[in-house]
Amino acid sequence: MGLEEKVPSGFLLSTVEALAGFARKGSLWPASFGLACCAIEMMSTAGGRYDLARFGMEAFRASPRQADVMIVAGRVSQKMAPALRQVYDQMVEPKWVLAMGVCASSGGMFNNYAIVQGVDHVVPVDIYLPGCPPRPEMLINAILALHEKIARMPLGANREEAVRAAEEAALSARPLIELTVPRR
Repeated sequence: MGLEEKVPSGFLLSTVEALAGFARKGSLWPASFGLACCAIEMMSTAGGRYDLARFGMEAFRASPRQADVMIVAGRVSQKMAPALRQVYDQMVEPKWVLAMGVCASSGGMFNNYAIVQGVDHVVPVDIYLPGCPPRPEMLINAILALHEKIARMPLGANREEAVRAAEEAALSARPLIELTVPRR
């Protein structure tokens, strides 16, 4: 229960929202979920050449209880999906997810029974990052896009219901594998 919950809707919230958005976007703590070759590019982004620390993401957290951004880098197997969901559920609110690479976004070239065809079937994804593997510059661009999304995120009494509705809508969407055009 913060100030935004006690103040009537629309009263003084524009400056509180701007201040909260600025503070949230500059203090993201990522949880690394590197599963394949995309994880190498994600690790290099934290190195000296690209210096992810200048965006407020100083170090990757090993504990989900200390993280609010999950970067899923690489393909997710059916066996790993429950562990991925458990780590997501243990993260603090508000939380965001980046799907890094074509394998995390859509299953990539692995169109078989063992690989989840898109991590959005397991957790709601905020930013999709294409590429095989995507370059560190692309990850930085996706993080900056996430910063803009976080800065525009509303506050107020209905924020939790809006987040829950968006998550349910994302998870109940029809899988891409079912959207294929039938062959003649």
